[in-house]
Amino acid sequence: MSVETQKETLGFQTEVKQLLHLMIHSLYSNKEIFLRELISNASDAADKLRFEALAKPELLEGGAELKIRLSFDKDAKTVTLEDNGIGMSRDEVIAHLGTIAKSGTADFLKNLSGDQKKDSHLIGQFGVGFYSAFIVADKVEVFTRRAGLSAAEGVHWASQGEGEFEVATVEKAERGTRIVLHLKAGEEEFADGWRLRNIVKKYSDHIALPIELPKEHYGEEKDKPAEPEWETVNRASALWTRPRSEVKDEEYQEFYKHVAHDFENPLTWSHNKVEGKLEYTSLLYVPGRAPFDLYHREAPKGLKLYVQRVFIMDQADEFLPLYLRFIKGVVDSNDLSLNVSREILQKDPVIDSMKSALTKRVLDMLEKLAKDKPEEYKAFWKAFGQVLKEGPAEDFANKEKIASLLRFASTAGEGDEQSVSLADYLGRVKEGQDKIYYLTGESYAQIKNSPHLEVFRKKGIEVLLLTDRIDEWLMSYLTEFDGKQFVDVARGDLDLGKLDSEEDKKAQEEVAKAKEGLIERLKGALGEQVKEVRVSHRLTDSPAILAIGEQDLGLQMRQILEASGQKVPESKPIFEFNPSHPLIERLDAEADEDRFADLSHILFDQAALAAGDSLKDPAAYVQRLNKLLVELSA
Repeated sequence: MSVETQKETLGFQTEVKQLLHLMIHSLYSNKEIFLRELISNASDAADKLRFEALAKPELLEGGAELKIRLSFDKDAKTVTLEDNGIGMSRDEVIAHLGTIAKSGTADFLKNLSGDQKKDSHLIGQFGVGFYSAFIVADKVEVFTRRAGLSAAEGVHWASQGEGEFEVATVEKAERGTRIVLHLKAGEEEFADGWRLRNIVKKYSDHIALPIELPKEHYGEEKDKPAEPEWETVNRASALWTRPRSEVKDEEYQEFYKHVAHDFENPLTWSHNKVEGKLEYTSLLYVPGRAPFDLYHREAPKGLKLYVQRVFIMDQADEFLPLYLRFIKGVVDSNDLSLNVSREILQKDPVIDSMKSALTKRVLDMLEKLAKDKPEEYKAFWKAFGQVLKEGPAEDFANKEKIASLLRFASTAGEGDEQSVSLADYLGRVKEGQDKIYYLTGESYAQIKNSPHLEVFRKKGIEVLLLTDRIDEWLMSYLTEFDGKQFVDVARGDLDLGKLDSEEDKKAQEEVAKAKEGLIERLKGALGEQVKEVRVSHRLTDSPAILAIGEQDLGLQMRQILEASGQKVPESKPIFEFNPSHPLIERLDAEADEDRFADLSHILFDQAALAAGDSLKDPAAYVQRLNKLLVELSA
């Protein structure tokens, strides 16, 4: 071995210590994933070298044939994995193998479920795959040299997975990285060619560069060649370049796990080759669960971009709109330049055409999933429904298509489950109904018995119940579907159109006229608290409700703006009362104006509570209510 110089011992970052402890003592249920992770890292190193070599061909140093070699020594109890990819400099070794960027480890540790099998699969998703080597090894050595540096600038890193690691400068003739795992007692099964071959076929058959193992020779020792003969044990061809008919479902699923660093199978995928004006291949996946950082604005997102099979960049987010940021996969273009950059991607008209086509492909894929596998679509909606709801605001061209994929709870649905599509709703509309009715609120429990629904229950009209924080904002962009307008049942002056008979309308007008005196008295009592007082056509059982002005912000939007520290435009509710309710009849008969005012305020506050709002002056409400209770008990 080469002479080591500049040798130093350094301590691991605190989170790495925690992670190593976990690897060594807890994750035993699926040990073989260490090889999947190390091969995946080696594949990434080859991709990075190809990319950097576009601008600096000299980095290939005459060795343009990239590969991964896997060997073992039964006697020494070691497994060695070597690649001729980008390699690392001394500073990069210390940064990448001693610390973990961002808050990856903290998030990783926070997301542990206690289920060993699931937890072991989280490793890749959080970018901490290298440390999985310590599941089977009690000592790990890394020999590496970055492409472009001299042979004298090789680096040797070693650790026993405890509190520290050693790093030294060594001579290394070839670029790339060699990892030597010194297997723990009891893990000798991995120093075996047949075992390693099986793991490679199981997890890494899709890797696009050759994974080589020494050829097995059986029989006399003297028959073995002095130098090992290497044979490729994986397909070593980019999976997306193969015809769909030749790719098995299991291969698509394993490739997804590599691309997404996920352990579960995807819900569905779409593999497509486009020829003609544009030429590109896409392989797009819908994951089965949401990643931990789905709602982090700065989280990495986008597809892996290849140009003519050459890896260009991870997380190319210009090919799909933000509301489809959960889609994973690969796009390989023949039309883009090999030296394409993010800046060029943002301006290239070819990208706009591809983005439009890929967006449509994803929406078609979701539509097919919803139609053919409703149970799996339910799982998709639970994981990604709120993200898809960003679509109508962001993607006007596909607004109707996105709307057809949305799911809601409803007065005709199963509890609070969001399972009703707009097509389902329209299939059940009453004769003469030309609107889609909905109600927004803080929670299903709060709005399922809302007084705003009383007339709809009486007439058997279905109402969509929208309880996600984003819903009121969504409905400001989603104004109609299939030619029918959306109507918020808590907003403006409710008009049921043809669903009210002429007799109903005439009776309503007569009641409103007859109650003009009460309306004026209530206006005087409630004063500046209300924009308007009127007879309600929405109520059958409750005495009063608060309606929102046609152009005013609803409760959800007000709360979102307040939470983000923004100024909320001032608005006043409309007080509507049910003229046939005994409390309103009692109020109308009240001659004492002070008592009338107290009762009016109690009804106003109760209506606010029923709408899910908080009271401006809770103490005054309690005081009035107590006063009333004392009078009643006297």
